[in-house]
Amino acid sequence: MNILLINADQLRHDCVGYRGLRPVKTPNLDALAREGVVYENAFAPLPVCSPARQSLLCGRRADYFGAQWNYDFMPTPELDPDTCWPMELSKAGRRLGYVGRFHVSPTKKPFDFGFTDFINLKDYNAEIAKLYPDVRYTGGWLGCESPLPLEMNRTHWQAQKAGELLESYLSQDKPWLLWVDFEEPHLPCRPSAPFSRMYDPKDIVPWDGWGDTFENKPYIHKQQTLSWNTDTLTWDDFAPMVARYYGCISQIDDAIGRILDVLNASPAKDDTMVIFTSDHGDMCGSHSMLDKHYVLYDDIIRVPLIVKKPGVPHAVLKGNVMNVLDIAATVRRETGLAPDELGHGRPLPENAEEDAKCPAEVLVTSNGQQFGLYTTRCIRTDRYKYVWNLTDTDELYDLLTDPGEKNNLIGVKAHSETVKSLRRRLYELLTETGDRFVKSEWIQRQLLEDKKLTGRN
Repeated sequence: MNILLINADQLRHDCVGYRGLRPVKTPNLDALAREGVVYENAFAPLPVCSPARQSLLCGRRADYFGAQWNYDFMPTPELDPDTCWPMELSKAGRRLGYVGRFHVSPTKKPFDFGFTDFINLKDYNAEIAKLYPDVRYTGGWLGCESPLPLEMNRTHWQAQKAGELLESYLSQDKPWLLWVDFEEPHLPCRPSAPFSRMYDPKDIVPWDGWGDTFENKPYIHKQQTLSWNTDTLTWDDFAPMVARYYGCISQIDDAIGRILDVLNASPAKDDTMVIFTSDHGDMCGSHSMLDKHYVLYDDIIRVPLIVKKPGVPHAVLKGNVMNVLDIAATVRRETGLAPDELGHGRPLPENAEEDAKCPAEVLVTSNGQQFGLYTTRCIRTDRYKYVWNLTDTDELYDLLTDPGEKNNLIGVKAHSETVKSLRRRLYELLTETGDRFVKSEWIQRQLLEDKKLTGRN
């Protein structure tokens, strides 16, 4: 079984056309979804760029091996290539390709992890600097229309290079895995025409999280808007940025379509698994915030996930899955590698029977970044989300009545038993995954004895 793995950067779960939740046009992903298995409840275990990719490489939680934040923000332990499935596949004789920015290590390249081919985005940057030495961008983090023609935009340069590499793989009688890692729609969004003008800001409806007052919320939530200077922005200010975000997504979809066209023109399509996901989402104006790093709202922890596998019929599954952890376990299964005894993922379900065995809750972690390091841990069920904040107010949201997560119910007496139950289950999950913080008897009391201050104390 060959594998084509496509990863986007900061793509929200609700901004793909096949979900029908936002008016974003993604015809190529929609076609993939109609043929593959769609996972409606896929989550990122730690929604930050480098840790997500490191977890995808090794199938283990980032906290477990010490990658609590991006290594280029603060030094973190290097990931050991020998713990990663690409190295095992390389030793087994498979050809492995990586196209994109290898945001995994400050010193190691894909070749050190067993990849045989690497197309680096540094080559793109050098080419643009030579061909367009006077190109300038405006808008700061809110983005702008790219002055580059579509074919020279990073998305389509990357798609062309990926297609050429894929063609070389298809011409050989050897199993392969190709990982295409897009940087879009990570802010600042700079789509080229016609995608830069595809969406009218006046037509864009605010996110469910828009209009948060931050009452009874952790300090960092409102502070983030002050630090980014977004605290006074109105929706009319954010809407053009969201329009560009939509445009970037449609542009990525067009680029992905070009890669899939190369595959679908080959008989190898009948022996190739296609996986599409994102490292995490993006606040994109929700709660008046941008980017990620500091909160655990669904805006950033939920991600799109599609798997098209030959012989597996289309299905829409609703069980809870952890995208990068479970993809790693799935790659091992499909390529004949032994399961990783230290891995935290499980092979993705393929049908309703397997889907019913998915866990009732997910565990998502964060360690702050950018505005100071602090620890939060989240347990999410279909109904409730509880966020344990070791040094500030906890959070509890009823996702049924408050999908935008604007009303923090922590400290409300009517929900005390729910909080108590979620705290104990969270403690169990953290213990199972080797989280270092729950090993402390002083910290344990917060979860096991409910000795935790709230904003209502």
